[in-house]
Amino acid sequence: MIIGLLIVLALILILPFAFRPIEHNLEYFLLVMGIAATIVSGTLSTGLLLHIFENYLLYFITGAVLVAGLIFRISVGKIKKFVGFATERVPISIFVFLLILVLGLVSSLITAIIAALILVEIVHALPFKHSQKVKLTVISCFAIGLGSALTPIGEPLSTIVVSSLKADFTYLFRIIGIYVIPGVFVMAILGAVVARMMHKANQNENVGENSWKDENEGVLGLESMKSVFVRAIKIFLFIIALELLGSGFKPLINTYVIHLPSMVLYWINVSSAVLDNATLAAAEVSPAMSLKQIQAILMGLLLSGGMLIPGNIPNIISAGKLGIKSREWAKIGLPLGLVLLTIYFVILFFV
Repeated sequence: MIIGLLIVLALILILPFAFRPIEHNLEYFLLVMGIAATIVSGTLSTGLLLHIFENYLLYFITGAVLVAGLIFRISVGKIKKFVGFATERVPISIFVFLLILVLGLVSSLITAIIAALILVEIVHALPFKHSQKVKLTVISCFAIGLGSALTPIGEPLSTIVVSSLKADFTYLFRIIGIYVIPGVFVMAILGAVVARMMHKANQNENVGENSWKDENEGVLGLESMKSVFVRAIKIFLFIIALELLGSGFKPLINTYVIHLPSMVLYWINVSSAVLDNATLAAAEVSPAMSLKQIQAILMGLLLSGGMLIPGNIPNIISAGKLGIKSREWAKIGLPLGLVLLTIYFVILFFV
């Protein structure tokens, strides 16, 4: 059984990174892997399926994504007008600071997906070249990835963790809020500094408005009604898949992972840079773990989730809509993620 689960885990870690079609259809792939894991471990049962479909968070987060997506679809034009109005009256550094701070903090209520869609529209309208927008997008996605984990409706990772631990709505805010909220502020400050430097550089180089407009022309288009519903369905299947994975990998976790020191768990989760961090959360988090272990797992997952495109849902959405390539993202995300992981490691275990 353990060998079978290790094979399934290896497939989950390798195939999405190696094959683009799988990466683009991650929800369906993980659903198949979740079913395979529960079959191998013998945990697939009517009771498990009832537990999954009786979880109100499954429907709550799906509904939130659908409703917010419909509202967002009819508000895109107003968002673009707002960006033009605001950037003419507020210094670009202040605008970017507020953008990252607000999206990072409210993503736990409007979901990371909607926060990422808003981010994409606003970043696209900013007076920067593509390479400069990549920097702002990566920094912003780190903030959204952190902030969205504060409530169980923010992102699949938080939904799965709260469900697995049978915790209340404010549980995650209580145990990691002290680490997450300062992190969002730091990302907002970093984004503001970077925006100011880029704006100054563009002025010195006499980069005109037509330059950045032409470079990004046609990157975004109005999302179809079908896309809004398909995204909601994918989220529904994604959460089911993660529940199945969590149940399927329990024997492996209880045998090998649950006894590892918190420091080891923290660094092991750097692997979530390659795969959406919610998948690893589903496999790792257990009610039998100590608070320190859970904090180490969550912070390791949240921080490393921003390092590469597959690591988090906001990354996937932003990169896809803005045409950001994996190498472009990694150039910014990897060093930033490693610095954050090192700083938080010291804070978590030595302060």
